[in-house]
Amino acid sequence: MQPNHKCHTRDYLTLIGVPPVAPSTSVFDPGYDPVTLQGHLQQSSHLISILKISMACWLVADEYATRQKIALARAHNVATVTGGGPFEIAVAQGQLHAYLDLCADVGVTRIEAGQGFTDMPLPPRSVITMAHERGLDVQFELGKKHGGAFGEDVVAELIVQGQSWLDAGAEEIVVEGRESARGVGLFDDDGVLNRSFADRFAAKFGLERVTFEAPNKPSQFALIDHFGREVRISNVRLEELLRVEIYRRGLHSDAFGRPNLRPSSPTFALHPVTELNARGQLNAQVHSH
Repeated sequence: MQPNHKCHTRDYLTLIGVPPVAPSTSVFDPGYDPVTLQGHLQQSSHLISILKISMACWLVADEYATRQKIALARAHNVATVTGGGPFEIAVAQGQLHAYLDLCADVGVTRIEAGQGFTDMPLPPRSVITMAHERGLDVQFELGKKHGGAFGEDVVAELIVQGQSWLDAGAEEIVVEGRESARGVGLFDDDGVLNRSFADRFAAKFGLERVTFEAPNKPSQFALIDHFGREVRISNVRLEELLRVEIYRRGLHSDAFGRPNLRPSSPTFALHPVTELNARGQLNAQVHSH
């Protein structure tokens, strides 16, 4: 049978009951080359909420390559955000204005602010005003990178801090998970998600304004299992994005049996035997035995 391009994957997903899902995964680029990034964008740009140009790698990479990657994302209608580390270093070194000028000049959409390994004296509104003057949006990351898993008091403090940034004009709040999701943020030393703490962030900020860092399969699946397919997660490597997205849609074997992820029953479906019978007498004979 020759391909005639009359059948499409999107139509098939609708046929089997998979609902449309808004882009809810922030993927990160730990230093991919432009050609690799271009391939991923061609394959998966429609699934990406925002692309994080992660860590400080883009500051030491060839500048033309960095600008090329940001331009490629823009060409695929994918917003970009810098990681929080360079922001913290810029503040600590007294060079925030220069850092924001650079971010705006290379063309990123958004910066991430935070105080994961430094203390920041600047009030949220000052930072956001400076960013907006340069056409940059801001997201704020909650939590310390080396402070261990959250405790009750820390969660209460972070909720207040996060609200202050949203009130000042931040686009969203990101909850720290680093690259391990073990012994940090919402995850204990064994990588188990503290669901009650996660619920508190979701209840305060809403799932549309909070993103949970989930850098590996256990953390990604745990958050989607708990909140459902609409949860926003980040720190997902580009090569892991498709796995996350089939899990959201109940197309992964571990997700299909979960009531909050399994595709809904199609409104019309042929019984397998009926469908086979329609194909020919031989199948009918097989099923008559």
